[in-house]
Amino acid sequence: MDSKSGARGPAIQLDDVHLRLTSAAGEVNILRGIDLIVGPGETLGVVGPSGSGKTSLLLVIAGLERPTSGAVRAAGADVAALDEDGLALFRRDHVGIVFQDFHLVPTMTALENVALPLEFAHADDALERARVQLEAVGLGPRVAHYPGQLSGGEQQRVALARAFVTEPAILLADEPTGNLDGETGDAVIDVLFDLHARRGTTLILVTHQSGLADRCGRRLRLADGRIAEDTGVVAGAGE
Repeated sequence: MDSKSGARGPAIQLDDVHLRLTSAAGEVNILRGIDLIVGPGETLGVVGPSGSGKTSLLLVIAGLERPTSGAVRAAGADVAALDEDGLALFRRDHVGIVFQDFHLVPTMTALENVALPLEFAHADDALERARVQLEAVGLGPRVAHYPGQLSGGEQQRVALARAFVTEPAILLADEPTGNLDGETGDAVIDVLFDLHARRGTTLILVTHQSGLADRCGRRLRLADGRIAEDTGVVAGAGE
């Protein structure tokens, strides 16, 4: 298997995944038996009401939340079995994540923010590759600006550039336009899908906007921690 692309098999596979968390009110069932296969290069839009488990699904795939039971495989890795160091390396090498909040380091320039994951990987050409990626999202003239000097849309483009700069096999986007106005959000989504098309990255997009989910090749609807609807046939699974 090509560990970078996850070729020759599913990019993501979840088998009977449950997630239960403890709250002040007692144990809460977040995910209730999720079975999901996502093929390499597939685009999957995930919708559902608040509290249905959308963000938790992404966190489990990224290894940021450990499932209570069930198997999670992504980019060829047995995610649920990795220790914390293994999970950090897995995310560094295979997964890009974009959140509703931009999570940029305020004391670093756009260029430095994008170069950060490459520097963690000890890449000698981190700044050069970061510059190329910022140009790809239309921010070439803004590389020396700090987050506080950028608009919300520009900050999210920096976050997208940072997520893609390591050429991840999988990109997880959690409400990436949630803090943006309609026009700015549309522009950011255009950039997201353009980057996906260039890289062939497997994309899972969580959104409350049905129209945005419909831009994906496949749509998943969650309700009460379960898959209530799956519109697509997996592309490339089982090949």
